[in-house]
Amino acid sequence: MNVFGYLQKIGQALMIPIAALPAAAILMGIGYWIDPVSWGHDSQIAAFLIKSGGAILKNIPILFAVGIAFGMSKDRDGAAALSGLVCWLVVMALLEPTTMAMIKGMDVADIPEAFNKVDNQFVAIIVGVVVAAIYNRFSETQLPKALSFFSGKRLVPILSAVAGIFISGVLIEIWNGMFTAMTNFGVWMYAQDSIGAGLFGFFNRLLIPTGLHHAINPVFWYDVAGINDMPTFLGGAQSIADGTAQPGVTGRYMAGFFPILMFGLPAAGLAMYVTAHKKNKTRVASLVIAASFASFFTGVSEPLEFAFMFTAPMLFVLHALLMGLSMYIASSMEWISGFGFSAGLVDLVLQARNPLATNWYMLVPQGLMFGFIYFITFRFAILKFNLKTLGREDESELQAEAMAVSNLDELANSYVEALGGKDNLTEINACITRLRLSVKDKSLVCDNKIKALGSLGIVHVGEKNLQIIVGTQAESISLLMKKA
Repeated sequence: MNVFGYLQKIGQALMIPIAALPAAAILMGIGYWIDPVSWGHDSQIAAFLIKSGGAILKNIPILFAVGIAFGMSKDRDGAAALSGLVCWLVVMALLEPTTMAMIKGMDVADIPEAFNKVDNQFVAIIVGVVVAAIYNRFSETQLPKALSFFSGKRLVPILSAVAGIFISGVLIEIWNGMFTAMTNFGVWMYAQDSIGAGLFGFFNRLLIPTGLHHAINPVFWYDVAGINDMPTFLGGAQSIADGTAQPGVTGRYMAGFFPILMFGLPAAGLAMYVTAHKKNKTRVASLVIAASFASFFTGVSEPLEFAFMFTAPMLFVLHALLMGLSMYIASSMEWISGFGFSAGLVDLVLQARNPLATNWYMLVPQGLMFGFIYFITFRFAILKFNLKTLGREDESELQAEAMAVSNLDELANSYVEALGGKDNLTEINACITRLRLSVKDKSLVCDNKIKALGSLGIVHVGEKNLQIIVGTQAESISLLMKKA
């Protein structure tokens, strides 16, 4: 697997621990709604909810170590997750300052400050990746008969503990320099103020076709380079109390997403509908309405984005530029809100009483303005340059008439058939809205059949890998495909 494909795999695995964050957002969001003044001090129910959500945020690094080890394992087995936890515990114990002082024969006060900050998502990602590699290599290893009890998957936690020792040994020597470099980068980006937020928004969207946006998100949203925007924002009152949050600033790497995902993209969908050929409007309407609702309500934007990112790349570049502009405006005006899942109506409402949500309601008029801009610019560009967006395909390019499927089981079986059969599939996984697949022979894959099943996009990655955009049912479809 090349570096590009490997980074994609890490990005896919990150979705597993990140899936726990909506729970924190919901619990804390409701808690702040119940007690928006004293943040749990005047309400037992609010205190239960806020502290429950805070427990998830406090342990994000552990979730990363366990989730990535599980997500990158070849069969997503629980033994990989357990091994990730084992390795993480070993690394944390060995890099704890008092242990470091014993190992190096130094006074605790002389241990670099960096080792007080080793409990972070960056180290967790390293642990998860290493443990997954161990699992994939040794989970089927058979030991001599006298040691057979420890064969196979039982061997992996043992090897992971040993790996934890080696990881710690390496980090003892290099962590101080790495931490300093990452912190300096985080400080530099933070110093760019709203321009930095705008650049992040631009590259976040631009990398979506490759899936590598999941590789840059942790730098800004989590504690990889010291920015940690998402957990700090969701921490609300506690983040303010411990001095890690700054009202009007914390959340700047999330706020500008709301106007685009809730208003801009649905307006782009409307532009595609009004410019579609008359005979195709019914088909386009059904796709656009479903995708627009998902983007507005939940912040799941990929079904709409994949509807034009390959057929009209210039529109996607425009979309990335507008996202960067929205991020810049929201940050510079200090119109701030955040999310635990994505920038949809659900998270906007949940975080409305978060003490770090400043002038959040202004994101709505900003969104209406961007909706107008999206509709006008998309409609103009589609007509001016005759772009082949939904419903405007040439007759020779039109996909086969949609294949009727009555349920998800039948749909999953149809995807397997369109991909060359079960024997041609070597890996089946899912990531929110995408099926991530590996095949033996790509010549057996029929793109037209896949599109006829309702897919909004197909991304070919290298000679063996591809992604199919199917919407929020991706996980369910992938599980049924494995059983087909």
